[in-house]
Amino acid sequence: AAMRPLPYFCRGEVVKGFGRGSKELGIPTANFSEQVVESFPSDISTGVYYGWACVGNGDVHKMVLSIGWNPFYKNIKKSVEIHIINTFKDDFYGEILSIVIIGYIRSEETFNSLEALISAIQEDIEEAKRQLDLPEHLKLKEDNFFHLPEGKIVNH
Repeated sequence: AAMRPLPYFCRGEVVKGFGRGSKELGIPTANFSEQVVESFPSDISTGVYYGWACVGNGDVHKMVLSIGWNPFYKNIKKSVEIHIINTFKDDFYGEILSIVIIGYIRSEETFNSLEALISAIQEDIEEAKRQLDLPEHLKLKEDNFFHLPEGKIVNH
């Protein structure tokens, strides 16, 4: 029971998250502002998804995204964390991140160790790479959605 309807197109500013991704996991994630997360369909299933992501007017990269309830907020707020499968030199807080969510990998799980979580994420990344190499998914990489109109470029 994944998100309907996919693909789902979304764009928003990157904000500071909890700082857990890079530090604890070695897997940097980008977070959308609360407004963007609240605009997601309310019946979206929590779990891990794959798709394409683009920062500003940069290149389009493969990404995995997790949607989950954040216990920190007493389960009132969904959080969306995006891991772009690419190495960036710098943070891109304040940049506009455009994503298209294409498919569903797995449901949200609780892990009893950091190692188990990290290895699950590594598997998610491998699965995302395999899926996104399929021709029907590759064509979304070229979608005009990823070409921001001039003047919409933030911090460049």
